[in-house]
Amino acid sequence: QVRLVESGGGLVQAGGSLRLSCAASGRTFSIYSMGWFRQAPGKEREFVASIAWSADNTYYADSVKGRFTISRDNAGYTVYLQMNSLKPDDTAVYSCAADSRRPLPGNPDYWGQGTQVTVSS
Repeated sequence: QVRLVESGGGLVQAGGSLRLSCAASGRTFSIYSMGWFRQAPGKEREFVASIAWSADNTYYADSVKGRFTISRDNAGYTVYLQMNSLKPDDTAVYSCAADSRRPLPGNPDYWGQGTQVTVSS
């Protein structure tokens, strides 16, 4: 009953920047937290960043701390992921996620379709 739609992926050179967006619709009032995961070819999905509405707390994977920033727009129920100093290892499909009960990382209740981010050397 919650739809998540990502946008903003693309091809960038190492050291460049991208900004991903995730727009939530449907039963958005039930969302407790939102965040981003990524999955590189041949690898398992991993947590990237999250934000909780109750306290506006943010969490980041160690691999992206200092480079990525997650933020939210409560009025439009949109979450952003600003990605700076991108590395080839950041190449992955990035998926937006939301949970109705718990903070992330965890086991999200809802997933977006994913958007491809490719970082060249």
